[in-house]
Amino acid sequence: MGKLQVGFVGLRRGGGLVRALAAHPRVEVAALCDLKEETLTEMAPDYGLSDDRLFTAFDDFVNAALDIVVIATPIEFHAAQSIAALESGKHVLCEQTVAYTLDECAAVIAAQERTGNVYMMAENYCYFHYILEWRKLVARGTLGKLFYAEAEYVHEIADLLRDPETGTPKWRLPRAPIWYCAHTLGPVLTLMDDRIVKATGASAGRNMHPEEKDLGHLDMEVGLFQTEKGNVVKILRSQVAHRHPHSVYYTLYGTKGFIENGRHIEAGASTGRYFNVDTMTKQTGAEEIACPTVDRNAPPEALQGGHGTSEYFMVKDFIAAIDNNTKVPIDAVRAVEFTAPGIVAHEAAMQGGVWLDVPQFR
Repeated sequence: MGKLQVGFVGLRRGGGLVRALAAHPRVEVAALCDLKEETLTEMAPDYGLSDDRLFTAFDDFVNAALDIVVIATPIEFHAAQSIAALESGKHVLCEQTVAYTLDECAAVIAAQERTGNVYMMAENYCYFHYILEWRKLVARGTLGKLFYAEAEYVHEIADLLRDPETGTPKWRLPRAPIWYCAHTLGPVLTLMDDRIVKATGASAGRNMHPEEKDLGHLDMEVGLFQTEKGNVVKILRSQVAHRHPHSVYYTLYGTKGFIENGRHIEAGASTGRYFNVDTMTKQTGAEEIACPTVDRNAPPEALQGGHGTSEYFMVKDFIAAIDNNTKVPIDAVRAVEFTAPGIVAHEAAMQGGVWLDVPQFR
C-alpha cells in the first residue's frame, strides 16, 4: 500500500499539523501552498519538495495529484476551500471552525455527502490527554447522568487582530469571539454525547478597546445553550481580556459528582478536581487530579505536532477512517454541531439576548 499524498495550505497556522501528519507512517508530505513564497522556500527542504510542488495559488494546489488536503488558512476561506478540495476528489482535514455563516456550514455538509470523501475538522482540544481520560470516566458512569457543563477559552490575542505597530487589520479582526467556539463546545459536547438545539448569548461591550468598532474587539461573549438531551451548557469567550496565561477550562456536573480541570495552566497541564458521591464524602471533599495535555505513554513521534499529544491522536483517527472507510469522529455534521451554536449565540446577543433555534443537520 503506497503512502497517502498530503498537501497543506496555510503554513503559518498549520505548522503543527504538518509535523503531526509527516510523523504518520502512512503519510508523505507532497505539496505546500501559501501566499508567501519565502515561507514555502523555508519549509520545502524539510520535506524534500521541488519547486513544482510549491504553490501560491490555491486553485493550482487543489488540483494537484494529492489524496489529502489540510486546510489551515483564515476561517473565512475554510468553507470554500473545503468544498473545492472535496469536489476535486481529496479527503479534507480542516482547522476549526467550519465557517462563519450557517449557509456555509450547510454547504460543507452537502459537499461531504455529495462526494463521499472524508472531511474532518481538526478540533485538537477534543484530543487533550485529560479529555480522553475523562471520556473513559464518563463512559463508566462515574459521574452518573450528566446535566450541566461549562467551558471557557480566554486568550488575549489583540496583536493578532490589528498590528500594534502599523494598525493594519489582520484576518481575525472581523471574528466575533464566540464564533471561535469549537475549543469550548467540542470537548464538552463530546463528553456529554449531546448536541445543542437552542442558544442565547450576551456581549460585554468594548471596554478594553473603546476606540475599536469591529466584532473581534468585543470584550467578552457568553453563550448559554439547551441540548437535545435537556442539558444546559455555558461557554465564555474572549480575545482581548487580560488573562495570562490564557484560560482553557471545562467542568462537568452529573448526578454522582463533578470533574474540572484547573484554570492555571503551566507546562501544558493544570491541577483539577474530581468528586464522586460513591467514594468520597462532603467532609473530605473533591480530590485533586492532574490534567495534562500530553499522554506520557505515547511514542516519541506523538510530540511532533502541537498542543501536547492531541494532534498525534487526532491524525491517527483521520488516517484510520480513510484506510478503513469508516466515519471520522468529527465529520462535517459533527463539526457544524461544534460551530453553529456560536454563530447563533452571537446573533442572539446582538438581538438583546433572545433565544434562537440552532439548525439541525441530522
